[in-house]
Amino acid sequence: MIQSIPLKKLVPSPRNVRKSSDVLADLQLRADIGARGLLQNLVVRKGKRGKFEVEAGGRRLAALQALAEEGPLSESHEVTCLVIEGEESEVREASLAENFQRLAMNPADEAQAFAAIIEAGATTEDVARRFGLTVRFVEGRLRLASLAPCVFEALAEGTITLDMAKAYGAISDVERQAHVYAELQDAWYQITPDTIRRMVLDATVRGSDPRAVLVGRDAYLTAGGRIERELFDDDASESWIDVALLEDLAHKAMEEAAEKVAIEYGLAWVRPTLGTYVSHDLVDGLNRLPCEPAPMTDREVQELGELEADYDRVAAVLEDEDSDEDQVAKAEQELVVIDRAMRAINDRPPVLADELKQEAGAFLVLSRNGEPTLVPQFYTETEVVADEGVVEAIEESGAVKTKGSALSQRLLDELAMQRRDILAIHLANDPALALDFMVFTLADADGHDWRAKKASTLVGSVASGPVAGFEAKDAPASAALAEFTGSLDESWRAGENDVERFARFRALSDEARSAWLGHVVSRTLVASLACEGERSVPLHEALGSLLEIETAHWWRPTAANYFDRVAKARTLEALDAAGGPELVSRYAASKKAELASAAERIFSGNFIGEAEVKERAQAWVPSIMRFTDADVPADLEEDVLIDDEADETVRDDATDEIAEQAA
Repeated sequence: MIQSIPLKKLVPSPRNVRKSSDVLADLQLRADIGARGLLQNLVVRKGKRGKFEVEAGGRRLAALQALAEEGPLSESHEVTCLVIEGEESEVREASLAENFQRLAMNPADEAQAFAAIIEAGATTEDVARRFGLTVRFVEGRLRLASLAPCVFEALAEGTITLDMAKAYGAISDVERQAHVYAELQDAWYQITPDTIRRMVLDATVRGSDPRAVLVGRDAYLTAGGRIERELFDDDASESWIDVALLEDLAHKAMEEAAEKVAIEYGLAWVRPTLGTYVSHDLVDGLNRLPCEPAPMTDREVQELGELEADYDRVAAVLEDEDSDEDQVAKAEQELVVIDRAMRAINDRPPVLADELKQEAGAFLVLSRNGEPTLVPQFYTETEVVADEGVVEAIEESGAVKTKGSALSQRLLDELAMQRRDILAIHLANDPALALDFMVFTLADADGHDWRAKKASTLVGSVASGPVAGFEAKDAPASAALAEFTGSLDESWRAGENDVERFARFRALSDEARSAWLGHVVSRTLVASLACEGERSVPLHEALGSLLEIETAHWWRPTAANYFDRVAKARTLEALDAAGGPELVSRYAASKKAELASAAERIFSGNFIGEAEVKERAQAWVPSIMRFTDADVPADLEEDVLIDDEADETVRDDATDEIAEQAA
């Protein structure tokens, strides 16, 4: 029976099957309901004291309650509900069906819908505000609507992925998009977004292109490839017209090279790519295998000792004030040669243990000079069980906590990566500080203590996280980073060589170049936490202090990313910090899953309670996620790392102790 029920009489049902949610999606839902009202009724069941328990529509209820707290709605606002009756199992089944049978909207349908709203007179800002989205997201969907019809239809039918559609949209020439799409229909190899992007951007390929060098001119012509040559062109500058054919031949050449390399190194598999690096989508779902640099031979140890002695001897010439200009110039040249020789000895490729090779694999990339090159990093498709040591986090008082407050290594690694993203988005938006950080790091590299942990990978490469394939896609900081990256002016990439690209880059506005500075520096940040041990990077604490970062604005603990994965005692400690013993006693007897769900709701602020408690809850984050003053030791909560399947007896003892204190 459909019935209008005042909002104040609606309460969440403990039987609702949805226990976790998405913060960004919840904000979008709230904005949508605020703009258009509730479009879908709630499913409720009569409860006690005149209340109605919401069995299906918990997120909508939370959004309505939040709007009532903020002011747009009143507590007496009438909400359309479907009132159901039945056994508890039947009600729970209805809740599951309501959540389970939903289908996410196709990006092509979203694009058409947004385009229709824009045509009706709305702006992109209007659409973004009404649906709780970013302007960048709406603009991206609108670009999809302008794709070539064949590409757009393929996206709508699910023949190509959203990333592939975006790759076709790298240029606005729909005829070129359609041409590349037709060429790739008969491709035997796996089509990736990188392949599509290369082909739509390259109507022709220079003879000096790595793919052309790999395949060879004779093989290309024999296969029916066409070449155009201007009057002053040579083999390097001539234009190869049949890009799809070249890609096909290059893929086959890389496949053959990969098979040979796999046999040579005794690996289970070697996967080729025509890219110059291993992209994230290639390693998605794989686990990185541990490997150490090859040990030095006695001869290498001796050579390195001799080179170090030579370095000290030549450096003394530079330090001597009586050295003339010729001696100084000669010494500088010698130091360059010595340093290069020392690096050649120290930069040894990692070696994989023989017992791991039977399930290990690697990737073969195409170098810029057209040679297949094995990347010395090994992966496996099976789960890696690392033999990790114990790292203790020190409390402010110096006391060591019990095992009941321990976190797993996997969770710590994921938290460190999310905290890194929070620092990165702030550093990306402060170019002046990023510039100072970059210059200092490069200048300090010469005297850097090799035993000290580096604060970044500032040599241009992107820092990878300790958890292979992990992405906090629902985290505000990660979303903001993606939006920031997408807003960069990449017009300078159209240059055919590095000299031309550099000239184009220098022609960008100061604002555009500053954005690139923030981007290239921020992406080098390594994952860290405010703790002692392996994840500690004091310089990150100093940066966070200068940027005045409030972690709670960028990361909220949820059941999925925190509470479901820590001991029950840890969650009760967090509740104690927010609401004291009274709040702890209310949930101390709850099962862990129920407690995690309640904690997520409380620390997101979506609960009815005292203003002070709500304020503390919304400001709370684990101390290891905060950015503390570098001069003051972090107030650490974790001290012993344990596996997720730790001894439940220890956890229960700690939980009971807290519950007793609360009582």
